[in-house]
Amino acid sequence: MKILVAPNALKGSVSAIEAAERIERGLKRSGLEMVLDLMPIADGGDDTMEVLTASGGTIHEVQVLDPLGRPITAHFGILADGRTAVVEMARASGLKLLEPSERNPLKTSTYGTGQLIAAAVKNGARRVIVGIGGSATNDGGVGCAIALGLRVLDETGMEVPGEGGSLARARRMDTEHMMPELRDTEIMIACDVDNPLLGPRGASAVFGPQKGATPEQVTELEANLSHFFGLVAQTLGTDVRHRPCAGAAGGLGGGLMTFLGGRPRSGIDLVLDYLNFQTRVSGIDLVITAEGRMDVQTLGGKGPLGIAKRAWEHGVPTIALAGSIGEGENQLVAAGFRGIFPIVPGPMSLEEAMKRGGELLESAAERVGRLLALSRKLT
Repeated sequence: MKILVAPNALKGSVSAIEAAERIERGLKRSGLEMVLDLMPIADGGDDTMEVLTASGGTIHEVQVLDPLGRPITAHFGILADGRTAVVEMARASGLKLLEPSERNPLKTSTYGTGQLIAAAVKNGARRVIVGIGGSATNDGGVGCAIALGLRVLDETGMEVPGEGGSLARARRMDTEHMMPELRDTEIMIACDVDNPLLGPRGASAVFGPQKGATPEQVTELEANLSHFFGLVAQTLGTDVRHRPCAGAAGGLGGGLMTFLGGRPRSGIDLVLDYLNFQTRVSGIDLVITAEGRMDVQTLGGKGPLGIAKRAWEHGVPTIALAGSIGEGENQLVAAGFRGIFPIVPGPMSLEEAMKRGGELLESAAERVGRLLALSRKLT
């Protein structure tokens, strides 16, 4: 039996690469006769850099500013071709960098993400894949653009910082001093949601509360983005307010489209193309993927769903191992999964389950392997 092992990260518990190794160990203990191909995946969020650089790329360290402007060490990747970089915005501007008490999208900025992009371009990259999951920001990507040379000015000519709460002060902008290398650089936005910038499905309304915004702050953030991108439309002639993915990462998607000519793509589709999925799925009997939680949000374009759909196009079934299963299991099955199996065997706290994630995944893979071995004996 030929199996492609293609798990996503179990967020906060097990990386995609470790997940693949754990599933491999469990399957090998099951007694199933098989040939395995390990292909950890990502969808623009956690582990995108590691997954894409695993086959020969390099990882580079750089000093940047975190969402609140404090210096931290972050990383970007350069793929084996030497000209394609991978930047995960969450490494510089992510929610995981803040304590719960520090979360306030009126004060956070994507400036550090811009610093990562600048470092990658200075390193020679002329194509930059920007994964935009896990943000702590709602600044429309303005902080990112400022780090790359954009100037945003208020009515007195003073510079406006790139923070979610400052955008209402913007009256004009100047793109003349942005990095000249960016004119020859392709920006690819790896996005796992299709939310527009504004409205009930927009950046502020949907994602603002997750980043610490109160209802009153959500209203303010929405008004600020509406004002700033209205100014962009008048000044630059570019209107991204209703484009899919513009609302991702607090509007970073829209900012990358506006100031860097970024092109959004499904994160999982982009990753699968780079991992040569089209060739690797040939001759495969089964795909096994994994995710921390599978529910209706998985249907929005998360990695496991993307690979299940692509595999089914080749007539290959996919099963999934999940830390937990929420509402929408029947919809997930209808969307392409042939089976979804929880890895937690009994009552357990979330803290314990996450701490033991690798062990639980390995045991679940062993149980699945035994079931597959039995099914082959019965046919």
